[in-house]
Amino acid sequence: MALVPYVENSLPVLSKLHNSSAQFRFANHDLRLAQDWKQLGVAAVVWDAAVVMCIYLEMGKVELKGKRVIELGAGTGLVGIVAALLGANVTITDREPALDFLSANVKANQPPDSQGSVVVSELTWGEGLERYPAGGFDLVLGADIVYLEDTFVQLVQTLDHLCSDTTVVLLACKIRYKRDTDFLSMLKQRFIVEEIYYEKQRDIHVYKSWKLPPREDF
Repeated sequence: MALVPYVENSLPVLSKLHNSSAQFRFANHDLRLAQDWKQLGVAAVVWDAAVVMCIYLEMGKVELKGKRVIELGAGTGLVGIVAALLGANVTITDREPALDFLSANVKANQPPDSQGSVVVSELTWGEGLERYPAGGFDLVLGADIVYLEDTFVQLVQTLDHLCSDTTVVLLACKIRYKRDTDFLSMLKQRFIVEEIYYEKQRDIHVYKSWKLPPREDF
């Protein structure tokens, strides 16, 4: 979601983020995602949360074939691409500065035999939501999008707009700071939230959410 300036970092654990590409195999397809940390920062590298989300989707615990799916803060587009390979009709979104990069990754990794489809679209959380159908999606995906506290209100607002009573939200993230748990508390004001998967090696949690039923006021 956020575009941050490039800062050289010598930590070995972060060196993979500075590679010009990252390669994966999901849904019986070899994927090669371009990365561009210097130009787009966090929006243009594959984070562990995206990988774990793809692993979870590939488990088949969520029905994807023919489903209307939207990915928020897509970055490189890995999650949305995999969802399409698994049969979903996906709208992959991010902020305008990341769209050309995102579109190039989608084009390079969307094979002709893909069961689903992909559309790349601009979405800044909390803005221009009328361009997206209210409650118009079966599944909302977000990988490592919970990290900027200033965007939390807009993110919840966006989720509330996109979700119907039957929409499922899947969020994959690390719990790094208190603000991360604060976001989950904020989300619980409008959604039921439960942890459904934890990948210990990468320390990634996957949460499933759906809208709270309307309150009856007496």
